[in-house]
Amino acid sequence: MSLAQIARQSGLAPAETLMNLLLEQKCTVGMISFSQSIEKRGEGAGASRAHDRLRLDPALRGDGDRPGKPHPRTYGTFPRVLGRIRPRGRKLFPLETAVHKMTGMCAARLRFRDRGLVREGYAADLAIFDPRTVKDESTFADPHRYPTGIPYVVVNGAVVVDGGRMRPPRHGRRVPHTVTARNRP
Repeated sequence: MSLAQIARQSGLAPAETLMNLLLEQKCTVGMISFSQSIEKRGEGAGASRAHDRLRLDPALRGDGDRPGKPHPRTYGTFPRVLGRIRPRGRKLFPLETAVHKMTGMCAARLRFRDRGLVREGYAADLAIFDPRTVKDESTFADPHRYPTGIPYVVVNGAVVVDGGRMRPPRHGRRVPHTVTARNRP
């Protein structure tokens, strides 16, 4: 529901409605801003430059789904690139480049020494996907939807998605990292 819709329902001005929401929810209200459009920025803008890694919206944290309406990227940033921006008629860059931007490049930027590559001694974090069918399914109206075309996911060597179905318990863990002025790349 938009702020304008809530304001109309309450009969208050949008600014007053916003202040009331913030007070009622103890400043935990999230928002999605529609300040950019594909026409203005170009879908995949910047992603085709060799040095640009792909970014993930980190709104989903901790265990399980969160209530509310997070940005659809919460569930589908990388599948969107694999299924809409990169392939199937609009190849801004090769599949291998897309995967590297999502994995090794990000791990190197964050200085994770045992992640981001398939290599002996590294954490076995793998997503097995079909480049012909991978697709983000989340929308602004229904953001809590997992992508399709990713039948298997392995985290720390344990299968957590098997045949497209999540398997408990989860084997992931938070990877602590602090970027400081000294270690900023």
